[in-house]
Amino acid sequence: MKILLIEDEKELALSVVEYLSGESYLCEVAATFTEAMKKIEVFDYDCILLDITLPDGNGLKILEELKKENKQDGVIIISARNSLDDKIKGLQIGADDYLTKPFHLSELTARIYSLIRRKQFNNSNIVRQGELEIDLLAKTVAVNKAVVTLTKKEFGLLIYFIGNKNRVLSKSTLAEHLSGDFADMLDNHDFVYAHVKNLKKKLNEAGCEQFLKTVYGTGYKWEG
Repeated sequence: MKILLIEDEKELALSVVEYLSGESYLCEVAATFTEAMKKIEVFDYDCILLDITLPDGNGLKILEELKKENKQDGVIIISARNSLDDKIKGLQIGADDYLTKPFHLSELTARIYSLIRRKQFNNSNIVRQGELEIDLLAKTVAVNKAVVTLTKKEFGLLIYFIGNKNRVLSKSTLAEHLSGDFADMLDNHDFVYAHVKNLKKKLNEAGCEQFLKTVYGTGYKWEG
């Protein structure tokens, strides 16, 4: 799962990134309004953590732009402001949640998880398709009740495919999901093929139906 943290407090940003990385999230940071706008114009995120007060602009303007462009990124406002007016305005514009500083990192993670589960997986902790069962909270995968051991990248890919069921995902889109904005600096996307190949192999060997299809010349699609 890919997160964008829009936050100008360096120490807070570092602690959030470190914590979320330990929870298997890919976390990018934008410290200014300008940097954040550039990122949301190019990339999609499962969740955006948005500070309202930025050195060169108002975070609510970023939220307005996301809704104007009809982007589906989940948004949690994180701000030292605790006034009712700020909360109401942010939620009215389209934020999914609001967390006031200071906050516990464990609570932030719980809010992120809840948002992603609600938006992509019908508010369920368990995702089932045929003989495949995924526990989103425990981060485990089983086929016919037998555990399938996946790497963090493979698990992240599986969740991303299922969260975008029946949608063709290009290699460049998958590279962006796996590597964030570093994907632009890569000469090729061969590593995407390697991760997808390993994921398909593990699921197939466990007896899982081939839900993950290769769309030749385009990318991949999870059918269901």
